[in-house]
Amino acid sequence: MLRLEAATVRFGKRAALDTVDLEVADHEIVCVLGPSGSGKSTLLRVVAGLQAMDGGRVLLDGADQQGVPVHRRGLGLMFQDHQLFPHRDVGANVGFGLRMHGSGRVETGREVAELLDLVGLPGAERRAVAALSGGEQQRVALARALAPRPKLLMLDEPLGQLDRSLRERLVVELRTLFGRLGTTVLAVTHDQGEAFALADRVVVMRDGRIAQVGTPLEVWQRPASAFVARFLGFDNVVDATVTGTAAGTAWGKVPVPEGSPQGRCDLLVRPAGVRIGAPEDGLRCTVGARTFRGNHVAVRLRPDDGPELEAECALRDTPPEGAVVGVGFDAAETVVLAQEG
Repeated sequence: MLRLEAATVRFGKRAALDTVDLEVADHEIVCVLGPSGSGKSTLLRVVAGLQAMDGGRVLLDGADQQGVPVHRRGLGLMFQDHQLFPHRDVGANVGFGLRMHGSGRVETGREVAELLDLVGLPGAERRAVAALSGGEQQRVALARALAPRPKLLMLDEPLGQLDRSLRERLVVELRTLFGRLGTTVLAVTHDQGEAFALADRVVVMRDGRIAQVGTPLEVWQRPASAFVARFLGFDNVVDATVTGTAAGTAWGKVPVPEGSPQGRCDLLVRPAGVRIGAPEDGLRCTVGARTFRGNHVAVRLRPDDGPELEAECALRDTPPEGAVVGVGFDAAETVVLAQEG
């Protein structure tokens, strides 16, 4: 469906996109993740034809899009701010693209009714846009983007302005809806939870380049680098040297899975792999801040020597702040990362 070949965009001396290669298959949902300035929105604008390239190609269904204007690319676009027409009602907003493509009044009305039912707003044609909640406006924007039956739907921070509970509910609905319609989707977000819930594949970007591509499970279980691990929210990353089935670190010897690469590396220890026990057992640490996370407590641990650690504890097993504990490590929750640079 979509292929980028060495896509390059420069702003002065800075490469917003640096020879990026990416493919999106028919009916696939791909989410592009990354911090601000990583190039993810520039990538979306390049595909849409809103940003000229300094090098490379964009191909849709095998056709080079060089010189093809936005409105002729057959794409659906949905942005964070919705960009609805405030002076038109819901039905007129959703039917806008259909009328632009020459649909008659009856056909447009039927399509609009079907789309509104699909996004959970049946019978809302005559409602004023200003009277809608944020979540309802988001649904209208989605229906409008889907109305012309785009070959590729592109979403830029689609749920960014919504509160977390509504975002979590809508992202599940979106994945179900796209699966039912067979929609091909390229989405950009900075929220990894949103991306992992929505995507078939996740693309993590850094400084205009792709740092890792994989299924949500692959990226979560095997981050490609310390950057990806930290971006996903893992803080327990440290320089290490692997010898056999143990790594020498600032926390002492940490077990690693059998068959791990040997030598210098970065080491990730997931919080679930930090085991808290009696002070005489393992690395001596003092319990710092504790943060309630719903089904567990995140505990900060300060070793007598070495960087802080984060552990996950069951609610009933959480030690008090200031307590002195011993820490061990679970090899199944450690990941040997290729050292950057």
